[in-house]
Amino acid sequence: MYDLTGFQRDLLYVIAGKDEPHGLAIKEELEEYYEKEIHHGRLYPNLDTLVDKGLVEKGQRDRRTNFYSLTRRGRREIEARREWEEQYVDL
Repeated sequence: MYDLTGFQRDLLYVIAGKDEPHGLAIKEELEEYYEKEIHHGRLYPNLDTLVDKGLVEKGQRDRRTNFYSLTRRGRREIEARREWEEQYVDL
């Protein structure tokens, strides 16, 4: 996960927290968090990068709608990141 951007990491977290979200649902979650518009030209290439890295699977709900889910590797990466963060952030 060390080679991901913060945006890509946020994408992983949103996908982990939803049940097979489609791109628009992910976009809406991030827009709410970032308090600004997320353009498709930023969203989808980053989702494709996560798919290419084997962290996310992309499925097809219908001819126009894809959905995303974490792979086992994606879950392991999130778990490892959270363990690493806990070393430094003790709330």
